[in-house]
Amino acid sequence: MSSPFHDTAALARYAPDKLQKLNLFESARLFCDVYCLLPGQAQKAHAHADSDKVYHVLSGTVRVQIGAEARVLAAGHTAVAPAGVEHGVLNDGAGPASLLVVMAPHPAWKG
Repeated sequence: MSSPFHDTAALARYAPDKLQKLNLFESARLFCDVYCLLPGQAQKAHAHADSDKVYHVLSGTVRVQIGAEARVLAAGHTAVAPAGVEHGVLNDGAGPASLLVVMAPHPAWKG
């Protein structure tokens, strides 16, 4: 088992071609990732029929869409997408952004 403790700021990795998803933990019950987005990068809007998702902004600012509503969130702010509700994220800010993303239950657990 990997360490249960993480320095999420030290884990952040950015790539010019697409957002980076860095896994912290996953099980059949949930997954927890750090998403790292450069300006202009996005996770396209989508929905998960049976899983809830939480976006917590660690650094920078991002535009988060939950259903028909979109808001700009800064570090320390959180958005929750209930199961079945379309959601996505866009870094339309001037600098990099990172988010802690938790989802339960895991939508594609392959154990």
